[in-house]
Amino acid sequence: MFRHSSTVLVIVGGCILLLVSFGIRHSSGLYLIPISEHIQTGREVFGFAIAIQFLMIGIGSPIFGAIADKYGSSVAGLYGVIFFLIGLYMMSLVDGTFLLILSQIIFGFGCAGCGTAVILGAVGKAVTGKNQTLALGVVMAAGSLGQFLIVPLAGIMIELSDWQRSITYLCFISLIMILFAVTLTTKSFKSGNDDKTAQSLSSVLNEAFINKSYVLLTAGFFVCGFHVSFVATHLPAYLDDLSLPLWIGSWSLALIGLFNVFGTLYFGYLGDTKSKKNLLVILYSLRALLFLIFIFLPKTEVTVLIFAALLGILWLSTVPLTSGIISVIFGSKYMSMLYGFAFLSHQVGSFMGSWFGGRLYDFYGSYEVMWWACVFLGFASAVMHFPINEKPIAKKI
Repeated sequence: MFRHSSTVLVIVGGCILLLVSFGIRHSSGLYLIPISEHIQTGREVFGFAIAIQFLMIGIGSPIFGAIADKYGSSVAGLYGVIFFLIGLYMMSLVDGTFLLILSQIIFGFGCAGCGTAVILGAVGKAVTGKNQTLALGVVMAAGSLGQFLIVPLAGIMIELSDWQRSITYLCFISLIMILFAVTLTTKSFKSGNDDKTAQSLSSVLNEAFINKSYVLLTAGFFVCGFHVSFVATHLPAYLDDLSLPLWIGSWSLALIGLFNVFGTLYFGYLGDTKSKKNLLVILYSLRALLFLIFIFLPKTEVTVLIFAALLGILWLSTVPLTSGIISVIFGSKYMSMLYGFAFLSHQVGSFMGSWFGGRLYDFYGSYEVMWWACVFLGFASAVMHFPINEKPIAKKI
């Protein structure tokens, strides 16, 4: 399937980077209650700090994407890992609101450099068109596997030691990313015309932002971020409010990660032969239906874990399809940057999902409004993907 050894290195390096960074980033929700109690604030403060993290990932994604397109994905990835480590370690030192927010600014910016914009761009340039969406699904599946492996590990470390020491241990785990960041840059083996013609950065962006399909895709991606950040940040606390066992929170997030391995691989496979935008319509519609059913379900250990498993199948399966459509429409040369701007929209949604989750909880004393918002936005995103045209534009990139 992947004939060149350097292509395999890009995929392996991308898998390790996403496995570690996703696993640690999706552990953030486990720290909502202990950090909020430590600095003696309501949940809105922590939710806002994580929202800032998500926003910085979005802001950093087109920046690191442009660095990757110009200087190579390894350079962007290495700088990203450095910021990631600094921000993560600062989080273990939090003693008030200011340091909490500052740590998330630096951590979020670092996540952008070793996250999907850089890695999916590197894989998109290294893998032939025939198997491209599947390869993108493989690296996203690795990120989800990291969520399955690292989130419960973080939960165990919090219980066995304390939340500060657990973050320090996560810093040591993160050091492995430095080694694999250097494998991300390789020559593109694509044989098409998409890398032959020079085009200025401004003309690339102008072409993208007047393209109706790119605009709709970017707007729809906002909803994915809203869903993911709300659940990842607030689900453990929501389950704790229901007096469910402590392990349910971490293992729910872990199950989401595990089943998303299958979801991203399957939808990545389908995306190479089926309409990517139609698959996205199905994904967002199913998410909305699942949230709607969950609202009315009795909340027990069994129903929560089933919900988590089903949501996992739909969790980040949107990413290889979304990035795949961008590659089809515009080609691979500026894929990292163009996906980075789409991902900025995703992270603005993440900002809203995380912050509003805490804000509305502190105001109403429950998460009910947020669950209904997830239902409405899911159906709205499905509608937005209907008019998207997946055909390539004239080869200028």
